[in-house]
Amino acid sequence: MSEEKSVERTSRRSVIGVVLSNKMQKTILVTVMREFKHPKYEKRVRRTKHYVVHDEKGEARPGDQVEIMETRKLSKTKNWRLVKVLKCVE
Repeated sequence: MSEEKSVERTSRRSVIGVVLSNKMQKTILVTVMREFKHPKYEKRVRRTKHYVVHDEKGEARPGDQVEIMETRKLSKTKNWRLVKVLKCVE
């Protein structure tokens, strides 16, 4: 008799951003912008962060809106991977 063990993966972060560059092989640079209200002054503040993302098929182009997901370390700076391209810019 074989017992089925349900192996649950930990939830991985997923964010949506815009591709800045695809000049590297199998790697893209994605910028993610977040907006929040300052706790003391209550002004809207924008912050951007760049992520180095693994793009196995080379399908993302600069300006495309993409969804990326956290993954294991792939290189020194690369620990995100491309899930899908949401909007293409021609």
